[in-house]
Amino acid sequence: MARTLTTQIPLGFIAPNFRLKDTSSDTFVTFSDIRGEKGTIVLFICNHCPFVVHVLDGIIAVAQAYQNKGFGFVAISSNDAENYPQDGPEFMKSLADEKAFPFPYLYDESQEIAKAYDAACTPDFAVFDADDICVYRGQLDDARPGNGVEVTGESLRTALDQMNNGGEPSLEGQKPSIGCNIKWK
Repeated sequence: MARTLTTQIPLGFIAPNFRLKDTSSDTFVTFSDIRGEKGTIVLFICNHCPFVVHVLDGIIAVAQAYQNKGFGFVAISSNDAENYPQDGPEFMKSLADEKAFPFPYLYDESQEIAKAYDAACTPDFAVFDADDICVYRGQLDDARPGNGVEVTGESLRTALDQMNNGGEPSLEGQKPSIGCNIKWK
């Protein structure tokens, strides 16, 4: 399992738009469809990555806690499903249904959206403010497979709490996420 870090790029970019199919509803979803009044969290995940599997319940818990506070969430898988079939749309739908995802789980077959967001790993988090400006690119928390740290969502929760209170996430609190690299075609 190769450890890949979130690509550290300057914050302040505008959220790239997308129109991708939700694997559960079989409908197309755009950024504006999931956009939250206070902010929007775009996360790149996949089904098979042990880093995602390890924190998935924590991701769901954060989404459930913050959606009613005005934050929108969306998960996108951009992995090459031909070489990693477990990351294909039918398996994505099964996982989303099994875990009762409180957000759409979209398939980026062309991988254009992952490239537009400079996504590098799974999980990879980008948080946008009410004006769709990226204010956070970092980890869910310090938990990793095998390190014994409890999954709490602390890093992402802190960023969202700062936004919920009218501020912006502090730059000091932004540690890159670590996970498996996106499986490029």
